[in-house]
Amino acid sequence: MTPTRRQVVAGAAASFAALSMQRSWAQSTFQPDQDRVFICNEDSNTLAVIDPISNALAHTVNLTSFHEDPRAPFRLVTGGVIPTHLAMVRKPLYHGAIDIHGAAPSPDNSLIATTERGTSNVYLIDAAGLRVIGNVPNAQASDTTNKEGITSGLLVGREPHEPTFTRNGAELWVTVRGEGRIAIFDVAAAKAGGPTERALRGYLETINGPAQAWFSKDGKVAFVASQKSSQIDVFETNLGSDARSRPKRARTVDIRAQDPRAFTPFLKTSPDGQEVWLSHKLADAVSAWSADAEFRPMDTVGLGENARPNHVEFVENARGKAVYVSLARVDDGGPGNVASAVLR
Repeated sequence: MTPTRRQVVAGAAASFAALSMQRSWAQSTFQPDQDRVFICNEDSNTLAVIDPISNALAHTVNLTSFHEDPRAPFRLVTGGVIPTHLAMVRKPLYHGAIDIHGAAPSPDNSLIATTERGTSNVYLIDAAGLRVIGNVPNAQASDTTNKEGITSGLLVGREPHEPTFTRNGAELWVTVRGEGRIAIFDVAAAKAGGPTERALRGYLETINGPAQAWFSKDGKVAFVASQKSSQIDVFETNLGSDARSRPKRARTVDIRAQDPRAFTPFLKTSPDGQEVWLSHKLADAVSAWSADAEFRPMDTVGLGENARPNHVEFVENARGKAVYVSLARVDDGGPGNVASAVLR
């Protein structure tokens, strides 16, 4: 796409993963080949499953440990009183997710990976059965308690931000924003359950504050954005015959011209594989780069003061091509004079 053909359209500010499935869902009313939208609810620590046709909630994946124990102190509702969610997750025996933040589908749409900032872990969700992989039967289960106990998931380190599956689906890369590295998991081992060390292939050292990793269309190059430095790390994945990566840094690119405030939370490759688009949240702009190891700048699009661009997504159909960008700004003059996200 040339600069004159680029059109940036702002969408709803939400952290989501959308996918199409080729089979019916268990425990849902979806028909085959329908789309679904997964939304991370950071306050309630649940994953909402939305039917985009009816725009209705179809299912909720519970990642909390509320109601695993029948005793009153461990129940979300005790004596008719509902405490704040923050008060519940601070209880010493709470072991569920805290601060669900990012989510992504696997290439075959069979899995959803979701990161939890407060518990430094990532969960895998079976997208067909809407089941948390690794959950175990709850020994204290009764008619009023959850039948399953929540797993600890895959522990990754301080402040995991975004999970991304490799193009072949063999690995899951999770940026550990608080530690300057990326956790790389073997997906097959992770699906089998068990402790983190069975699935963790290792850590990849990268630039400070890595926010998200994304891959070229052929999977041979990985791009890593940062929320702490005005840089992009470019890695050659060096996929072996086992479909696993042996990453090697190709170059580190200075992006101060596009992101002088060092806050680029998201990036994504265009469907044709020719470009990588970055969102520069504090610079109120997005930029497009060549999707190869050279990673050359192609265009920068300003979105206006305090737009605060976040997620980037592409749509291509018979009506044309578009880039959608969610805006994270807060409008103090929202409906009823209540602060709200701005949609443009």
